[in-house]
Amino acid sequence: MDEAQLAQLTDDYRRDGFVAVEGLLSADEVSALKAEAAALARGERGPLIGALTGAQRSDDETLGDVLAIHFPHKASDAIRAAMVHPRIVQILAGLIGPDVKAMQTMLFVKRAGKPGQAWHQDEHYIPTRDRSLCGAWIALDDATIENGCLWMLPGSHAKGVLWPTRTHSDPRFDPSEEAFGFGLDPEGGVPVELKAGGIAFFNGYVLHRSLPNRSSAGFRRALVTHYMSATSLLPWNVDGRLSGREDFRDIVMICGDDPYEWRGLEDLTAPFVRPENPRRFATVFGEVAERMRQAGS
Repeated sequence: MDEAQLAQLTDDYRRDGFVAVEGLLSADEVSALKAEAAALARGERGPLIGALTGAQRSDDETLGDVLAIHFPHKASDAIRAAMVHPRIVQILAGLIGPDVKAMQTMLFVKRAGKPGQAWHQDEHYIPTRDRSLCGAWIALDDATIENGCLWMLPGSHAKGVLWPTRTHSDPRFDPSEEAFGFGLDPEGGVPVELKAGGIAFFNGYVLHRSLPNRSSAGFRRALVTHYMSATSLLPWNVDGRLSGREDFRDIVMICGDDPYEWRGLEDLTAPFVRPENPRRFATVFGEVAERMRQAGS
């Protein structure tokens, strides 16, 4: 990407709160990440809380039991490498600045028939001090309206307001909360359809959601990494499973300098599978909470 293209991308990001860029990853790179997802879910990349180890099943059968894999970069060299892919880093340096760090990866596995997620802002869950949070959403399958692509409310980041959230009863979405009171049409927004290998970059304050996967079969897989400026502290306690922290230091430096290097790094989070089965879900989250409690004590 040349300087003029990057400048235009940055202007669009600042205006709308998101940009979508096709073709950043090759077909071979996408195939490798999809294979990695199945290998992770089977526990073939080292310890992974909730992995179904030893099961002799196809990749699709293995992933059929998975809603998401959290922090897969902690177990997978391939996913850690994707975090610092040169084409991604070039864009991040334009959108965020020369000094960038990452704190989270999530590998979403949305098979046919699964619900979406209601309107939300990622900054609500990962608070930064400088509003620099940016998600990079890599489509591992073609993301379409039919299979539950992202939807964005352009410009909804501009005020820098974190809108209140509440529980909902909309069967289109999973049980997570929804944002409300933002004064825009909740059935509005624009779909962000992407070919596999395309990436959506979006600001932590922009309102976004996804709708159910209405396909008759198949998945809508996506690898998401959250980045921010390394010049800011990160007061993140990971959804209440860690005690409050002035600066969360379980990070990966992506480019540039880390002005807080003197604080050192921590190993607080553990990779885990978010399973579909409710009983397994409760067991896994209990193990995750205990692992983080021990790490943070």
